[in-house]
Amino acid sequence: MRLPWSPADDGILLTLRVTPRARRNAIEGMIADADDQARLKVSVTAVASEGAANKAVIALLAKTWRMPKSAIAIVAGAADRRKTVHIAGDTTDLTARLDRWWQKVNGLDKGCA
Repeated sequence: MRLPWSPADDGILLTLRVTPRARRNAIEGMIADADDQARLKVSVTAVASEGAANKAVIALLAKTWRMPKSAIAIVAGAADRRKTVHIAGDTTDLTARLDRWWQKVNGLDKGCA
């Protein structure tokens, strides 16, 4: 399965599958849609009303990856569980940061110097 992020002109695009009204705010892994599109599975405690869940998703991503919330915007799927997020910044740096994060959360960074 591919990774759920890809380069964009001024940052990266990230595909998500969001579950609102969850027990906790968390990035719970990666899933594949029926069309084999890789997505990060994200759960937030906020309800899907008046943009509350979208704000919670942005806050969770910003906190997880230690970046400003202003760098993250939902560009597709604002009223859908399947969302595309744009993260503004240097494409190479952001891709490397997410790759390192993914390796760390999956225990793939052990033994690396």
